Amino acid sequence: MTAKIAEIFESIQGEGIYAGAKQVFVRFFGCNLACSYCDTKLTTFKEHSVLELLGALTLFREYHSLSLTGGEPLCQADFLRIFLSRFKAVDNLVYLETNGTLVYELTKVLDFIDIIAMDMKLPSSGSGPAWWDAHEDFLSLSRDKDVFVKIVVTDTTRREDVRAACGVIQRVKPSVPVVLQPAWGQENETLCLKMLGFQRDLIAAGICDVRLQPQAHKLVGIK
Repeated sequence: MTAKIAEIFESIQGEGIYAGAKQVFVRFFGCNLACSYCDTKLTTFKEHSVLELLGALTLFREYHSLSLTGGEPLCQADFLRIFLSRFKAVDNLVYLETNGTLVYELTKVLDFIDIIAMDMKLPSSGSGPAWWDAHEDFLSLSRDKDVFVKIVVTDTTRREDVRAACGVIQRVKPSVPVVLQPAWGQENETLCLKMLGFQRDLIAAGICDVRLQPQAHKLVGIK
């Protein structure tokens, strides 16, 4: 079995509650969604077997965790299940970056995942159709992990979508950290004020840990 992998590299995590942590990134090729604000346009990949990927990772030392990113890593969940069963044998932390829609695929690998960075895709932000049921099921499965929710905010994001996301979080795990992230290239005072309003709404609804956070790695000009 092989996986389509766009790149393997070492850097700092630039998003979410682990921003600044040193990670090794495995970027998987392909995604089940087509968000208009996507800032990772993948055009090439290399096929890796499980043994080839394990071998490539031996080149890296002293990092916080392995970040499975994409694209959408869970599109290749069968490969991940085999790979992670071997990778976790040496007690490494695994960090999954995911769009939070592939519920069945998550069940295949959940036992091997330590940290879950789960997107909630808002229709008005440019993410296509609503995924509320899938997001709720996905977060329910993830609730016992070290999980946080990321919501990308664009100039078209509507308050009713933020409130719908809030409803999902309230029903599943109100204590989960929520990161409001401005879409790359749209950061400005108007969007910041809009995000501050969303933050107030979420906190007023009982979601106490809500953070406004840009993509730190892009601000400092690294991958």
